[in-house]
Amino acid sequence: MRYEPISPEFFVRNRENLRGLLKPHSMVIVLANDIYPTNADGTMAFKQNSDLFYLTGVDQEETALVLMPDAVDPNEREILFVKETSELIAIWEGEKLNKEQARAATGITRIEWSGQFDSFLHRMVPQVEHIYLLTNEHLRASVVVETRNARFIKECQSRYPLHRYERLAPLMHRLRITKDPEELKHIQRACDITEAGFRRLLGFIKPGVGEWEIEAELLHEFVRRGSRGFAYAPIIGTGKNACVLHYVENDTVCQDGQMVLMDVAAEYAGWASDLTRTVPVNGKFTPRQRAVYDAVLRVFRGANEILRPGNTPIQYQRQVIELMEVELVGLGLFTAEEAKAQGPDKALVKKYFMHGTSHHLGLDVHDVCPPHEPFAEGMVFTIEPGIYIREEALGVRIENDVLIGKDGNLDLMANIPIEADEIEALMRTPQR
Repeated sequence: MRYEPISPEFFVRNRENLRGLLKPHSMVIVLANDIYPTNADGTMAFKQNSDLFYLTGVDQEETALVLMPDAVDPNEREILFVKETSELIAIWEGEKLNKEQARAATGITRIEWSGQFDSFLHRMVPQVEHIYLLTNEHLRASVVVETRNARFIKECQSRYPLHRYERLAPLMHRLRITKDPEELKHIQRACDITEAGFRRLLGFIKPGVGEWEIEAELLHEFVRRGSRGFAYAPIIGTGKNACVLHYVENDTVCQDGQMVLMDVAAEYAGWASDLTRTVPVNGKFTPRQRAVYDAVLRVFRGANEILRPGNTPIQYQRQVIELMEVELVGLGLFTAEEAKAQGPDKALVKKYFMHGTSHHLGLDVHDVCPPHEPFAEGMVFTIEPGIYIREEALGVRIENDVLIGKDGNLDLMANIPIEADEIEALMRTPQR
């Protein structure tokens, strides 16, 4: 098998935790994502709805979960609807989960075929007062395509207009914000696979290598170690491309004397990792490159010290900006007097460091969280400061993933080379 099996007890716990947050006489309905079309008869690769996966572990289209904790019949308190396999489907796509396999994977006893969903729903909805439905409430979400869950909300409200509809997203954010040991195991595996990919690159990168070739080396290493590939679209930018935060073309040749920024990481079993490293194309930092790199590394370490329980995202970002301001002055990008005069918006700092320092990590790379939630033990975050000097065609970002602990943070990427001297030494070693 590509992945280690995920214990069904993890999904059982997640559903039990969700039930504890529901109002009496409630029903929860969560649907799988669609398979989205491209052109002609093409489709995109299927990506499961993260909340449905969190509650069931089923990575299959046309799946629906219905929870009704107060149902009179105990056999109706959890029902999973899955797509029924046919001979035609088995030939063209491969067999889907049968009922026994679905029970074993999810810990749900009552499994029905998706074709029965509407008739079951019509019989069950009159038994409840509240219906929890799923919307995408991520603060960064920009949804321009109607999802299966969004279509269902309109259908359900049209059919049952007098029920009380509730938002499921805040409850799922509350549950997913703190990571279960089962999740941490898979996130760590994703980080370890990412490490293997990065180490492979250090003996490969040299002048004349294409950004796309770096991408290919990573994909090879990730997939051969059990990942399905990148946890997100890889960003591999050399020279001025490193100053484009979401550069994904990866179509430029790396030149002698440049740096190459790589925001690239593997997924594992559905969970993401997130790494950024910036290295000299020829294997040797220039004095200026080294100065900028070390400045970013100091901010990275300073951020790790304040990404601690009780601090808040807004206050944390302000503190990191203060650390960055000192480094930018030290690099000669503006003077201490100019820094004092720039005002509370820190426009001079944001000219060279314009993005947030950290985000939650989990089933989604930018994982869900309640807005402005204070940091707490058990959360997993990235730390990713950067300095982008467009006039010098020089961009440096460093990023690791950390688990917030009671007495200190655990760096899940502690084994991945980060010191400039170590990177130079490894780049001198040819790829084996």
